[in-house]
Amino acid sequence: MSRLVFITGASSGIGQALAARYARDGWRVALVARRVLALQDWARAQGLGPDRCAVFAADVRDEAQLRQAAQACMDLWGVPDVVVANAGISVGIDLDYAEDLAVLRDLMDTNVMGLAATFQPFIGPMKQRGSGTLVGVASVASVRGLPGHAGYCAAKGAVVQLCETLRGELKPHGVAVVTLAPGYVATPLTRDNDYPMPFLMQPDRFADLAVKAIEARVRWRVIPWQMGVVATVLKFMPRGLFDAVVGAQRHRKKRRRV
Repeated sequence: MSRLVFITGASSGIGQALAARYARDGWRVALVARRVLALQDWARAQGLGPDRCAVFAADVRDEAQLRQAAQACMDLWGVPDVVVANAGISVGIDLDYAEDLAVLRDLMDTNVMGLAATFQPFIGPMKQRGSGTLVGVASVASVRGLPGHAGYCAAKGAVVQLCETLRGELKPHGVAVVTLAPGYVATPLTRDNDYPMPFLMQPDRFADLAVKAIEARVRWRVIPWQMGVVATVLKFMPRGLFDAVVGAQRHRKKRRRV
């Protein structure tokens, strides 16, 4: 039987590009999204029948829904070989506004708790089997705090640390944890950005590189590599210089959910 991948946030952007790439490679794809009708239409357009593609409706903020989707996947096809926690939102916040505390909470619930709740149902079965790969989609924004993006940077930073912790815990059991850090990818999350996006790449190209990294079970991969250079520079830049470089930048983005 062909290998199985479980992907959240699969109705658009990076998640959908990953689903298409895995399907082209002959994998069975278990796809999760809130917009389940759109996802079903996409699967039919791709020629993916019920023997190759299963679609589950769930909001990653709802732990019960995610558990049900995960269990339905395992009841249908068994424990996935790869689980990709991709669903997330990106929105700027300004803590001068009280209402942005709710936005910050939503960022954390979606990007951090949603990732943890995606992984949780599969950890025990993967440990018992002695194999599997968990993939957390973080961001280059996880490296340093950027003005206007306190919530997004904090959430993606938490994703990196959560994945790093899991990697150490699960390695003795044969389960790998891969952290992907996308730069700018042309998706609904970046569509309305009002600032330059260097090294912007298409989702299909991102998916090609991401699947290679996942298959190699790398610990951490920035895509594209040019943004990896930028991330390294930002990470080790002295705080005073960093503040001078980014201090004048401030962007409030419209909320985007995938």
